[in-house]
Amino acid sequence: MLVAALAVVFMDPSAAQTVYKLIDRNGKVTYAEKPPKYFDGQVIRIDINPEANRATLTAPAPPRELAPHPAPPTAADHRGEQLDAARKKLEEATKALADARDNPGEDDMRFMGNVGGGVRRVPTEAYQQRLANLERQVKEAKDEVDALEKAQ
Repeated sequence: MLVAALAVVFMDPSAAQTVYKLIDRNGKVTYAEKPPKYFDGQVIRIDINPEANRATLTAPAPPRELAPHPAPPTAADHRGEQLDAARKKLEEATKALADARDNPGEDDMRFMGNVGGGVRRVPTEAYQQRLANLERQVKEAKDEVDALEKAQ
């Protein structure tokens, strides 16, 4: 009878299985299939039900939809960006010219006149050259904006 019961246990894989957890005096943990006869430590019986450990798998989730890639910039987009940059350049050049005209530095002007007569302020050659460069930059920026606006 005992042999028949053991045969049923070993033949049925869903039957409970037993493992022994062994903890010695130093805290080292080991596992065994059979309890030891002479062991100086704690022995804990662990019954394992193989049916309880079966994973239940669900259907895989459908793949996520990826966001569409942004369209590559077109020539019109590029021209629009160029036009914006050219307008900003024109605005900065215009402001720089106006600032130079409205606020000349101490070294930008010199005084000329007669010893006994009136004195007047006259721009230096370096200041006149700086204004000419700023005016040229404004003209170039304006021409660039005009050309880009015509291209659209």
